[in-house]
Amino acid sequence: MDPAFERHCSELVARERSGHTAVVLDSLLYVWGGYMVREMHKYVTRSTEIYMKSITPVLRLVFHMSGEVPPSMSGTCGSSLGGNMYIFGGCDDGGQTNQMFCVDLTDGRYVWKKIIPLCGSAPSHRDKLSCWVDDLFWGWNNEVHVFDPVKGSWAEPQTHGRPPAPRAAHAGATLGRRGYVCGGRVMETRTNDLHCLDLESWTWTEMSVNKHRISWHTVTAVSESTMFLFGGLSVDCRPMSDGWLFDVETKKWREFEHPYQDKPRLWHTACGGRDSDVVVFGGSCDYILLVDTGHCNDALVFQMQPHPLFRICEDYIAKNVRTLERLRKQLPLLPPKMQKALQRRISFYRPSKNLN
Repeated sequence: MDPAFERHCSELVARERSGHTAVVLDSLLYVWGGYMVREMHKYVTRSTEIYMKSITPVLRLVFHMSGEVPPSMSGTCGSSLGGNMYIFGGCDDGGQTNQMFCVDLTDGRYVWKKIIPLCGSAPSHRDKLSCWVDDLFWGWNNEVHVFDPVKGSWAEPQTHGRPPAPRAAHAGATLGRRGYVCGGRVMETRTNDLHCLDLESWTWTEMSVNKHRISWHTVTAVSESTMFLFGGLSVDCRPMSDGWLFDVETKKWREFEHPYQDKPRLWHTACGGRDSDVVVFGGSCDYILLVDTGHCNDALVFQMQPHPLFRICEDYIAKNVRTLERLRKQLPLLPPKMQKALQRRISFYRPSKNLN
């Protein structure tokens, strides 16, 4: 394994959690923050740890972090940009916050850095928000704020059209130069609307409505024109397990069949993975405002399209090379670049220790 992955880590299975942040980078899922409830007590996960899991193999690592470590929080939003994970907002022991932090996920050091804006005003304190790759952040309002990580500046652009009603616990995704906001809770009502914001003209458009009114769900881009919706909490406070695909060109929803109908989730995370896979991690299978149990620590991988032949071959070799002598003898015959990719893949298929 790459020494950078061994320097500050231990092998663990991530603790169950909800309200966490997750990003995918180089086929690795990184999970930070969130909370769990055990024996009627609420625990916020350690902010000095970030959990990493390869998406399809079984290796799991917890990296120990340093630097300007953020408070332990839940309800934070996060995104991956240029190899860095940015987090904003969230709720800690002191309440809601509007602080921003980032950590480089590529150098093997995992050192937090607090982002101090050089100009502009940060959004107000908030949690249960979402963010787009274009760095737009949301709260229980209908404001749009933009953070430029190069200039270190905040701005609040003037938008046009009819904006969505103020909301929380909604879901968002980016397709091209458009950001989408779906569902969420508006005061005491859960919604099923979908809104689009053109990130060049800053114009809002209402797109469609889904079958269910939901909150605490996820929406993930799976192609240039399609988004995948999974889970959430229904209007009758029932955790959902159904999946839906929305085509932004036809403006139509269609139900997506998947093998996880018995695994409802809410307040989970969903990340776009390799070959358009969607990786769902954590969340709760119960109505957490009534029975705050049922927090999960498993990863559900949704295959949205057939895998390419190269990936099928790569996975077969990685899974079987330890037991098939013929494969081991043929590995040195492959081009160096392919050997390196396979060795990394093989290392992620070794058994993992469960120290919880």
